[in-house]
Amino acid sequence: MEHTWLSLLPFIIVISMSIWLKNILPGLVVGLLAGAFIVQTDLLAGAYQTVSYIVTTLSSGNNIKIIGFLYLFGGLVGMMNISGGIKGFSEWIGTRIKTERGLLGLIWLTLPFTFMMPMFRIMMIGPVVKSLIKKMNVPKQRVGLMMDISTESVIVLLPVATAFVGFMVSLVEGSIRKLQLNMSAYHVFLLSILFDFFAIVMLVIGILLTFWNPAKRNLSRQRDHELLDEEGNEFHREGIQKELSLVKAQPWHLIFPVFLLLGLSLFLLWKDGIDKGAKTVFEAFSMADATFVMLLAVFVTLVLSFVFYIIRRQPLHEILFHFYDGGNQMMEAISLLVLIWSLTLSAEDLGFSKFISSTLGSFLPAFLTPVTIFVLGSLIGYFIGSSWGTWGLFMPLGMSLAVSTGASIPLTVGAVFASGAFGALTSPLGDTTITTASILDMPLVDYARFKLKISVIGAAIAIGLYLVSALFII
Repeated sequence: MEHTWLSLLPFIIVISMSIWLKNILPGLVVGLLAGAFIVQTDLLAGAYQTVSYIVTTLSSGNNIKIIGFLYLFGGLVGMMNISGGIKGFSEWIGTRIKTERGLLGLIWLTLPFTFMMPMFRIMMIGPVVKSLIKKMNVPKQRVGLMMDISTESVIVLLPVATAFVGFMVSLVEGSIRKLQLNMSAYHVFLLSILFDFFAIVMLVIGILLTFWNPAKRNLSRQRDHELLDEEGNEFHREGIQKELSLVKAQPWHLIFPVFLLLGLSLFLLWKDGIDKGAKTVFEAFSMADATFVMLLAVFVTLVLSFVFYIIRRQPLHEILFHFYDGGNQMMEAISLLVLIWSLTLSAEDLGFSKFISSTLGSFLPAFLTPVTIFVLGSLIGYFIGSSWGTWGLFMPLGMSLAVSTGASIPLTVGAVFASGAFGALTSPLGDTTITTASILDMPLVDYARFKLKISVIGAAIAIGLYLVSALFII
């Protein structure tokens, strides 16, 4: 069933209500209900359709893997917390990091160990960074921004060994096959990295902001308000916080599970890729099912860490309680993701993809094709909050327009990937934004609005680069 412009209504409801209420959950529920009732106008049938979207979402193997990973990782963090691992490592690293610049620099230095998957990286470094924030006069939003820039902007620019590479290459290959082009998909993907201007610009901005703070006074005042807000938000967890304050600092209780998880993740990525026919390490990482591998790695790490803590004479009841407490702290992020996935299903039933394609028309000047794809893709990416969803929607459209108008295919493909990076970084619906805000205890909509102000600068520079590049690259 297609309802043309009505397919935009659920996303408009979500964005507008989130800005109005400064909470994304009510908007997601209302947006999902609106989409379902447009698909099925009968009251009972609409309610049935709403639940059906949620059940379909939970029935997806890939979605369940992500949900399982989030909950188990949250439980692992809870175990590391009560065992003194996070406290011990924070005290150890805290003696070496004295400044805001040092904290931001630490975020970048963790990249070689956490680059495989955005959610993996944020959840690995988030708890340690959060504990250090409390010791320094550093605004959470600034730290969160650096975490997200160093995650989204870097991972989409890496040609191997990430959860994104296989998906990105498969999109390019599918469009090449459909258009019957005599081109190598991986070669086009490699060239497109040079033209992912938004990610490149944001990477430069992130590095500059690490060493230069243009609004230090305002951010200091913002930090004071954050401390007051945090006191209110943490009041209901006062008992647990008192318990954690008595925990003995033991850095090895963090170092053991973290390095075990990293080692297992890399090994299992390699093994999964080899089992699927890969010949080299890089090819194996690209072919591996990264989502399942991360889930398997965190499960094995959880079991071995549990044994390790018992051997180290950690009380069993404390470990179990804080495993569930850590996992339950991720339920807000999990709930939001389930609603977002369900909302996307309703939008597709309303003909969202076909509506976007038809409104672009059948002709564009060659030099305007890449920038048009970037602007429209960024807009839609902000609405849906998913880089993969944006890429899946705009890759066939972008490459078709590039072929028909004579625009550069690598440049246009780069614009598609850049638009997805914009949506993932800025949207309040993005899993990166949701996870970072959840871990650092920040209001989601306020944090997304803060990131948008800086990201718009990067997008404006990227627009200029696409216009100039299109005049010289064929």
